[in-house]
Amino acid sequence: MEIGMFTSGYQRYPLEKAFADAKRFGYDYIELLGGRPHAFAFDLQKGELKEVLTFVDRYEMPVAVYTPEHNGYPYNYMMGSACQWEDAMLYLETALEMGKALGAEYTLISAGHAGNTATETEIRTRLDRSLLRLCKKAEKLDHKILLEPLTHFETNVCTSANCLAGILERIHSPYLSGMCDVAVPFVEGEPVVDYLTKLGSDMQHLHLVDSNGTDETHLLPGEGRMPLPELLAEMRRYGYDKRATIELVTAYLNEPSLYAGRALERVRECLGAW
Repeated sequence: MEIGMFTSGYQRYPLEKAFADAKRFGYDYIELLGGRPHAFAFDLQKGELKEVLTFVDRYEMPVAVYTPEHNGYPYNYMMGSACQWEDAMLYLETALEMGKALGAEYTLISAGHAGNTATETEIRTRLDRSLLRLCKKAEKLDHKILLEPLTHFETNVCTSANCLAGILERIHSPYLSGMCDVAVPFVEGEPVVDYLTKLGSDMQHLHLVDSNGTDETHLLPGEGRMPLPELLAEMRRYGYDKRATIELVTAYLNEPSLYAGRALERVRECLGAW
């Protein structure tokens, strides 16, 4: 299983520091957050792509997944006016172009909150319309999309393996696959392996963290309540051997290097224990 570093924790430092640390600690790849000050899609498009590709070559550290920042600040394709929706679509289409240009296999998106007044029919209609348009762009680029469920604290659109499987069945595009952030099913009271059994070959990526089980906080492996060694062993038993990004986000911003190194050590210990 390849283990990747998520660059969100390095947002108070130059992006090069994340690539240097990924090389130093022995990560296999980068999952690149696309949000200012680093790798924002429109900034990449205007010329900053060249610098990121320089880091890829300098540190021999590929960007396997590009994860543009969206879902409310200021882009959320699930809520707002027609003008706001079009703006979000243009942004994410640009993100797909930049994901392709970075050499990433996937651009990762999720579905933000649709608002408390939206009906189930309105949510489904808007979601499907959005994903169909993005899949059309992905097909044109020959670049793949990952769709990530979120917790109910973050969205009322997709929070479970059943919901994700239903979306993938409806859209039915070879350019759209699913993934699992293990904190989501843990918080939502769902077995993580449900994503493997219900998505099958559409389960293409993993976000690996620990969780307190009560909210969306992403914790360093070993600092929450998840039985991670047993979980990884169970996922291996079910045949999952694809990438796993250690998704440390904002809880460890002050010392990202220290925690990125510790997180990888702990995940390797978990994998080695079984």
